[in-house]
Amino acid sequence: MKSVSRILLVAGCLLTAYGAQAQSRPAPRGRVAPKARVKAGAGMMKDGLLMKDGKLVATEMGMTNPVATDKTLLNGTVITAAGVVTAKDGTTTQLKEGDYVSLTGRIETRAEMAAQDSIQKLQAYDLKHPGKRKEMEKAREKAEKAKEKADKEKEKAKAKAAKK
Repeated sequence: MKSVSRILLVAGCLLTAYGAQAQSRPAPRGRVAPKARVKAGAGMMKDGLLMKDGKLVATEMGMTNPVATDKTLLNGTVITAAGVVTAKDGTTTQLKEGDYVSLTGRIETRAEMAAQDSIQKLQAYDLKHPGKRKEMEKAREKAEKAKEKADKEKEKAKAKAAKK
């Protein structure tokens, strides 16, 4: 009987100690900055040639390297390291900062790329918020009409004040 009571006493002490341990709080964790995520297309450049900082750089299979020698593209276009593009028919073009040439020889200026980006953003916005741009345009037109009306009233008030 004594051994059973001792076993029960030891078991009770162990359970109490285990319960006390389970309720203790762990030390607070320090804040960890989230890792930067690379978006598809945002961090990776398309394969082709780009005029960057006055130098021509080529991106092929995700690897970007400066161009040191003339490069001939698939359609016969030749690009020099200085950024002079000579098409197969003999026409030449000087690349400006931010201009891009695909490996097939298609040239995109920085302005064209910005316009495409703007159009894509508008299309994405229209998909996310259908009809919202039309509502905003109507509100803008209404505000313009109200401003014109207020301006006309001010003109009338000035004319009336000038008569007196």
